[in-house]
This record gives sequence, structure tokens and C-alpha cells, in this order.
Amino acid sequence: MKEIVEEQQDFVKDIHKMSDDFDRWYTDVVRKAEMADWSGVRGMMVVRPYGWAMWEAIQRAFDDMIKESGHENWAFPLLIPQNLLVKEAEHIEGFGPEVAWVTKAGAGMEELEEPLAVRPTSETIIGNIIRRYIQSHRDLPKLTNQWNSVVRWEMRSRLFLRSREFWWQEGHTFHSTAQEAIAEADLILGYYRSIAEDWLAVPVLVGPKTPAETFPGAVHTLTLEGLMRDGLALQMGTSHYFGQNFARAYDVSFSNQSNERELCYSTSWGISTRMVGAIVMAHGDDSGLVVPPKVAPTQVIIVPIFRDVEGRAKVESFIAGWAPELKAGGIRFKVDWREERPGDKYAHWELKGVPLRLNVGARDADAQQVELVDRLSRERRPVPVAGIGKAITAELEGFQKRLFERARDFQKANTYELSTLAEVVAHFKEQSGFVWAPWCGDAECESRVKAEAGGVTIRTYDAQKQPSGKCLVCGKPAAHRVAFAKAY
Repeated sequence: MKEIVEEQQDFVKDIHKMSDDFDRWYTDVVRKAEMADWSGVRGMMVVRPYGWAMWEAIQRAFDDMIKESGHENWAFPLLIPQNLLVKEAEHIEGFGPEVAWVTKAGAGMEELEEPLAVRPTSETIIGNIIRRYIQSHRDLPKLTNQWNSVVRWEMRSRLFLRSREFWWQEGHTFHSTAQEAIAEADLILGYYRSIAEDWLAVPVLVGPKTPAETFPGAVHTLTLEGLMRDGLALQMGTSHYFGQNFARAYDVSFSNQSNERELCYSTSWGISTRMVGAIVMAHGDDSGLVVPPKVAPTQVIIVPIFRDVEGRAKVESFIAGWAPELKAGGIRFKVDWREERPGDKYAHWELKGVPLRLNVGARDADAQQVELVDRLSRERRPVPVAGIGKAITAELEGFQKRLFERARDFQKANTYELSTLAEVVAHFKEQSGFVWAPWCGDAECESRVKAEAGGVTIRTYDAQKQPSGKCLVCGKPAAHRVAFAKAY
């Protein structure tokens, strides 16, 4: 046992400790767990199969949700003519610094007649195209979505969290009434919450953004905010209600039931590969990842243990007898036959965050059992192979639940109620986490907190609980109870 522990420590010794340097720990884990790496083009990443498999699991789950409610997937152009991008003034003002442009093309590098923007988001091109397919109220609602990548020329990059190119889904919907569009934005926020909490096991705060934090061109923005293990907030998804702003800019209109032309009401919403980064930061530890079973590329790793050819044959025959039961139960598993020491294999799969490990040796074969090792608790215990499919399914369900509960307990332990600016400033000098405080709704008070508390921002309002007391800055009656945090 001592030798195995030493082997595992040797395997992970090059990973920085989370408590010493969270940023370097994060990068170490993402790269060494073979999730992603830098591509050689500054600020642009390559997502490796292990990381992409997590994104695919998120894709499948969300795609099922939106198709169930009538949304359809489209594919819209990558390049957007400059004249379209600038039509919605607030939108281009917000995205202008991040836009990458194509100005030359062809073998002779001829200047284009009009610069083409590499899409930072697709509201502008979709608005211009979708109006062809909307003539009357009978054509509404138009519920579109696309899975793609976008480019935003970020100056500071981090794998999954903030790269110049990232992958996401962007939904864009068009409606005949404001009420229907607002309900659509709320519906999608609920889907996003389910992805975060039910699939990724990350508890989130949900609610509206302040006007200062609202998406450029939107009437209001809804957000979900997770708390990572370094105490910083991560915006994990947003859903926007545009009113008629984009419809007005791109003349997306319809004939209503009175046969009068009317502008559509629209929404947009998106989650991205940032969700994969959230898995790392919300659940990981000094040994690497801890992946929620629902999105784990490998839910169960089987490690055969043997000394010679005869021992291997015995273990292999034993595994072959019950492994089909795992497959029949829809469990994603692998058998690690690599020529490596058991301790190295253990550490390898701990780094990758595989929820459950089954150690299988000759003695286990004789006893008709396996040794189960839980990645979250590190507990080891024997499990009979009789009925192993149902037993492992139950273990995975329990793991998913315990992982969420651990993250929820962490969020609660790092959530505070404060009432004055001085308290908030003092708190964020020493600590992090979510801080609930009363706010009058004045943008100047919001800006003052950000300036004096070192970049702390309002992450969302509390839509359920009525505010009490006075604004933490100016002392006027509070209009909102808001959550402050430092954020990625």
C-alpha cells in the first residue's frame, strides 16, 4: 500500500497545489488531464478528446431540452458584413474592441470591397437572414439555435474560460409579443440551471444582471453564476430579452392578426465550453479532476492487477464474465490493460477525475467480487459481481448527488450577508465568495463598490427575497438585494 501511495504522489508531483496557486493548478490539470492545450496561435486553444467529450455530453443534454420545446438547429455564416454589424449601435459599441476582421482574400490578397467580421456572436447576421422567413404571425414563433465557434479578440486568455476562439450554442428566437419573448428567456434560463445543477453538479445563483452588466443591445439579461473553489464567481450562461431592438435595426417584422406590420420581439441565449472549465474549478482537488458521472467520458475505470501470464488470463476471464452487464446498463467504462504499475494507473485516472475505479486481481476473481474505489471519498470496499450493473448504476447516482451536495455546502459556507460598503471592502480584502447586500439601484453606487472593493461586481439580483434596510453605499432605501463577488 505504501508503494502505491508513493507511485501516485510521484505521478502528480508536477501539478501545483490548488491552495498554493489556483491559476497554475487549473492550467496544470486541464493540460495534464488531456482536456485542452494551446494551439500555437496566440490565445486560441485546441480541445482534446477528453475535454470535448464533456462538451458533447453537455451538448446532447441541452439539445434534447430545446428540441423538446420546439427549437430547431440552423447553421448561419461565419463572416458578417461590416454594414450589418454596425446597424445596432449599442451592440457594436459593446463588441467593437473584440471583433476580428477579414479585409483581404484570394491568392493575390486583394482588398475586399467591404470588411467582414469574424462572428463574435450572430444576432446581426441572423436578424438580416431570418426576416426572409417571417411574413405573418403564423410564422411565429421562430425558434432557432446553432452550435458553432465564435472569435472575440481577448487580450488575456485562459483555457476554456477565456480564449479568442471558443465553442458554444447560440439561440435566437423571434416572437409576436413581448410576454412570449420574456417567457422564452426565462424558459432557457431554467434549462441552463438544470445543466449546471443536475448535470454538472454546480449550484448556481440565477437572476437578472444590472443595466451596467446587461448584454449590449438587450433590454435585460438573465444569468447563472457558479462559485468556484477559489471563491471567485463564474458566469456560466446568459439569456437575453431584446424587446424590439434588433428587430428594428434589421426590419424583422410580421403581419399581425389585424393585418398590420409589426416588429418582432426577440431573444438570444448561450452557454459555451466555459462550462467545461467550471467542472474543473468547482470540483477538482490537488490530485486533479473530479468529474460528475452524468458528463464523465469514462464513468468507471477497471484496473486489472496480476503478476504473470496465468494471472492475467484469470483476471481477464473474470472481467469478461461481468463487464457486459455494465455495458447493458449504459455505463461508460474502460479496462486499463496498459503495461504500467498499478499505482501509476490509479494516479492517472484520479487525475482524469473518473468517478469510480474497480480494482480486480486474482483473489477478487476467487471471491467473485471487485474492489470499488470512490474518487470523491477515496473509500475502498468490496462489491460482489452478482448484480454489478445495478450496483454500479446506484453508485454513480449517489456520486452525482454527493458531488452536488459538496459544492452546495461550499457555496453556503462562502456566502455572506453584509450591509455597508466598509464591510464589503474589508471582506474582499481578506476573503472571497458571494456577498449579499442591499442596493438602491443607482449606477453610481454600483460603480463605487467596484472601484473601492477591487473590481467586485454585482453578479445578479435576488428576485425572490424583498430587500430591507438601506443601500450599502448612499443610505437611501434599498430597491434590490444583490450578490457581489469577484469574478472570472
